[in-house]
Amino acid sequence: MSQETPQKFLKKVTVISTFGGLLFGYDTGVINGALVYMARPDQLNLSPFTEGLVASGLLFGAAIGSFTGGRFADAKGRRKMLLFLAALFFVAAIGCSLSPTAEILIGFRFLLGLAVGGASVTVPSYLAEMSPAERRGRMVTQNELMIVSGQLLAFCLNAFLGSTFGSTAHIWRYMLALASLPAVVLWFGMLAMPESPRWLVLNGQIGEALKVLRRAREENRAIAELNEIQDNLAQEASIQKATYKDLTVPWVRRIVFIAMGVAICQQISGVNSIMYYGTQILMKAGFSTEAALIGNIANGVISVGATIFGMWMMTRHGRRPLIMTGQIGTMACLCLIGLISNLFDGAAFLPYLVLCMTVTFLFFQQGFLSPVTWLLLSELFPQRMRGMGMGCAVLCLWITNFLIGLWFPVLLSKFGLSATFFMFAGIGLIGLLFVFKFVPETRGRSLEQIEHDFRHHGENA
Repeated sequence: MSQETPQKFLKKVTVISTFGGLLFGYDTGVINGALVYMARPDQLNLSPFTEGLVASGLLFGAAIGSFTGGRFADAKGRRKMLLFLAALFFVAAIGCSLSPTAEILIGFRFLLGLAVGGASVTVPSYLAEMSPAERRGRMVTQNELMIVSGQLLAFCLNAFLGSTFGSTAHIWRYMLALASLPAVVLWFGMLAMPESPRWLVLNGQIGEALKVLRRAREENRAIAELNEIQDNLAQEASIQKATYKDLTVPWVRRIVFIAMGVAICQQISGVNSIMYYGTQILMKAGFSTEAALIGNIANGVISVGATIFGMWMMTRHGRRPLIMTGQIGTMACLCLIGLISNLFDGAAFLPYLVLCMTVTFLFFQQGFLSPVTWLLLSELFPQRMRGMGMGCAVLCLWITNFLIGLWFPVLLSKFGLSATFFMFAGIGLIGLLFVFKFVPETRGRSLEQIEHDFRHHGENA
């Protein structure tokens, strides 16, 4: 057996599995620049509504992929699910790049969305189950870092290809095809990774689970954690196999309610209107196409920097104050975007003000709101139904994402930049009130302790 330390092993696990997050980020971010080129009359000749379908086709697929992917991961294992998703990412990315019509492109974007949705559920679950309690926050939010890194990579490649080969008719096809490369890395990398120890225990493979824990923990801690997992599963003996009916048990129903609310709150901030349509927003404010593509790099850079900052903050502060800070900050930025767009309409400096506000918005979103959301979703559900429960929660996230992605171009066209962002700010206030009233603090507690807290609350409700 290799002499690598548990820390090195966990780092390897994190880097390889979060290539699923990188693919998630690239495939959602690349449309930001590619849409401008594929919409041209000599290409796919897209209308505003068809643009929404191309962008949101992935999101609708992601809603279904998150819902079914969690169940598949529970049945077959996190590792097998990630191997399957890597192959689907590859096939769908090549299919998108070769699509001759908008209809075929939307179909392959839907398949790509199935992979994105599956990854959005499976990667955080895998990381949460591989990590010790004190490192769980950092390991799970590493996936969020890879998501925004994938978006930054997409923005940079879009800007480079657009500035260098913008006159090439099919430049958008190259933008989409590049997503196939990280899929290859994910597939080969996961071949060398083990299955989650909690999933192995759940399926009776105690010896294999102990081997994995000994690679990921110190010896005495590995045995103690194995015993804790087994004890926790013994307490759940009444649920021999998780079904959707189990989600209606009162204490579990409370978890489902909170998780779905947290997932929706992350999306109603309007973050993905910027991540998917940032080029159009900046062009609407006054930038040229090439300048807007380059401006989007600033959005990508701040997203990566803010996520790193958020990972640092989560080691020092609880989940609740961080997520509420993110919501307050994003609402303030949305109001300012709406205000300056109204007051300075037509001014030469308006696009730069809008860019500054989108950058500040993303600092609060990616530094506070988004990382905590994914971490909470990976922590809240009990082991037997973690994949299924996360699938339900992330389904809500992707449906909200889909609706925003589909209708944002229509809102922007009908109501303008100012009114559209005022709407998002108003909806965000509802999310802040939800978190304040319902979301519990989970920092510093093991997954088994979190489950015990919910069970105890249910018994005394």
